Amino acid sequence: MTARPDLATTRRFLQKGAMQPDPDQIEVTISRLGGRVIARTSGPLDRADCAPTFGQEHRYGHLTTPLRQRGLECTVEYGLSDYILCVELPDHSTLVISPPQEAPADDPPSWLVTRSHPYDTAVHSVVYNSEPGGPHARHQGDIPPLLAAVDTFLDQLGVGPRQPLATFARFNAADGVLHRAGFVAEVTHRGRLHYLPAAMTDPAEQRRAVTRAFDALQAEGITVSCDRDLLDPAVPVHRDHQQYLGDQLADLARSIARADGTSQAVASLSEPSAPDDGVRDRIIDVLNATAAWWEGLADPADPLHADRLRRVARTLTVSFLEIRDLRDTLADRHAAHPLGPGPDKVKMTAESAGTSLTSMPKAPPATAVPLASPRSRARS
Repeated sequence: MTARPDLATTRRFLQKGAMQPDPDQIEVTISRLGGRVIARTSGPLDRADCAPTFGQEHRYGHLTTPLRQRGLECTVEYGLSDYILCVELPDHSTLVISPPQEAPADDPPSWLVTRSHPYDTAVHSVVYNSEPGGPHARHQGDIPPLLAAVDTFLDQLGVGPRQPLATFARFNAADGVLHRAGFVAEVTHRGRLHYLPAAMTDPAEQRRAVTRAFDALQAEGITVSCDRDLLDPAVPVHRDHQQYLGDQLADLARSIARADGTSQAVASLSEPSAPDDGVRDRIIDVLNATAAWWEGLADPADPLHADRLRRVARTLTVSFLEIRDLRDTLADRHAAHPLGPGPDKVKMTAESAGTSLTSMPKAPPATAVPLASPRSRARS
């Protein structure tokens, strides 16, 4: 039998110092709000580099997050007519990322990025300008080309590469668990929310979905709080971490990063690109099967959604064929990698991809915190 301690007991341990909270830990709180079941994910809000942003910073979260991941200090200040983002650089110069200030109302959205130094006017330069007539005007207010230009500039200055933060990895893990349990995601100014579909009104079905999420969150080492009446004691507890298809593909990525020659890299790349029984055809099969099933539902818009899925499937078919062609090109090389196997090459490969192939180790199982009295569940 698995008993869950009550909230008061857990708080008492924390106050006495018997348990030290993990500074990167997040918590998922599952509760009923009106007729809906809501899961709210919260993080260590006292850490500006990890916590979800609120207020005036929220609109710049898509910029402050990647910049802080490069170890840079970011602040949001008010400019002439709108908020601007100021980034302190290692040489004590400042990068200012600004939307249009006092611009005509009919001007399209745009960004201006400048660098300045309080004691060296020669440092002043324009890094990016998508204002009307600027060299990047075609991008207008688009974020990806803005970030790409800023990243290139920071690379030239020798600023360290982007490092994924442990808290973000845990946020993503929680999102994945709730997604697989049947929740629908919504990102708002109040943080990350997930909710069960509005049409899921059967309490028994709601309890099964919540219980699956509860156990999977625990298995990921994520602290979870839940109303007792949302849990189903009849559902067996599964503590073992399940390896999803994404985990298996991550293993392939790690094996490629550590390969010392093209033969080893091609062996791993062959799995997603293989015809007939590889990942490629199975993904296309899933999309087409979903489209055919969706088309049979009763809503007038359902055939349109099914057609969208089929278009995506056709696009992926072309992309996977290109991947297979590139795999064959790599196989023909039959050469050793000049850096050989080792952590340096793994680190370089991960940085160039903008992610980490050496994934964060699993956190130890976190304490589950019911909002009501404890309940017991039988192990399967």
